[in-house]
Amino acid sequence: MHIRLRSAAAAGLAAVLLTGCSILPRSGPYGSDMLDVGKAMQGHAALVELDQTTADRLATVREPTLQGVFGDYRPAGEQRIGIGDLVQITLWEAGSGGLFASPPAAGFNSPGSHSASIPDQVVARDGSITVPFAGRVPVAGRTPPQVEQEIVARLADKAVDPQALVTVTRNLSSNVTVMGEVGPGARVPLSVRGDRLLDVIAAAGGVHAPISDITVALSRGDHTVRMPLQEVLDSPRENIYLRPDDELVLIRDPQSMTVEGATGRNAVVPFETTRLTLEEALAKAGGLLDDRADPAAVFILRFEPAAVMPLLPTAEGAPAPRDGVVPVVYHINMRQPEALFTSRRFVMRNKDILYVDDAAVIDVQKLFGLFGQLVAPAVTGLTIKSVAP
Repeated sequence: MHIRLRSAAAAGLAAVLLTGCSILPRSGPYGSDMLDVGKAMQGHAALVELDQTTADRLATVREPTLQGVFGDYRPAGEQRIGIGDLVQITLWEAGSGGLFASPPAAGFNSPGSHSASIPDQVVARDGSITVPFAGRVPVAGRTPPQVEQEIVARLADKAVDPQALVTVTRNLSSNVTVMGEVGPGARVPLSVRGDRLLDVIAAAGGVHAPISDITVALSRGDHTVRMPLQEVLDSPRENIYLRPDDELVLIRDPQSMTVEGATGRNAVVPFETTRLTLEEALAKAGGLLDDRADPAAVFILRFEPAAVMPLLPTAEGAPAPRDGVVPVVYHINMRQPEALFTSRRFVMRNKDILYVDDAAVIDVQKLFGLFGQLVAPAVTGLTIKSVAP
């Protein structure tokens, strides 16, 4: 009987060994395969050893910023009238008997000045308004004092020492369109003193989501720049002045990473902050599992812009860029003490994948477990047969 048991065990072990490790359940690829760019990843991704040099170089990479692309445009100190604005005109003349004097009452003739108010007018598409006795007056692109001077000049030979006051009662040409995760959405008029990005957001009703989840998209002409709203708050120079016809969209885009492998938490994990380091990411993932993880096989997978690739000192097997990006696998050996400092310098990005491979001993444990499952029925059958009468 013992001979039969040993034979069954040997047959079971041989079957397990012959099938190899490929049948073992795993949460992802072997770390050795990911490191072997010559076979597994050649032409598919670049392997980059994450050390202090790599972290320092990546720290120099800057995404386009509002201030960098648009500059801190400061508005002119004077208001200019635009098409669609509402303009009110008030006219005066110095004495009686002029264009704007009321008919004198019986037995009474006032020698004082007289005035007349012209109701609000919309600046037409030709950029002009109508002023009685002055005709069509071009106003678009001009300041109120400039328009006043032209009206006075046109009335000089028709009225008695005329004076004019031009007031923009409703500014419809100097607006910023605001929409997305903010108030009800609106066209926010810009004041003469100028309005910064945060001023306009506040005027539109404020944001409807946590600030860490909000991305600002500012479009001006042919350029659009996106950046987290939290960065605007953290860096006052990004709180730039807005220009007429800017379009501001607040997008709810929670930053997150996917965690897989031998960590305490396999899930899509939100950043809940605009800057998350690898050190913090590992903590959010529940840390490396003591009884399972291989600290020497920690990987971060992401798509890097092609312009970043020359900065990476140890990139191997890099494929050609596709749609302007290159898949990159960063490898860090957390068994090395300096890796703890490097992990604090390396900043995670939205949609990164954090993967930690199992330790080699785990496969051995799985093999013995599988071997036990294969052999147990045979051993049980032989045991029952041997004790049967």
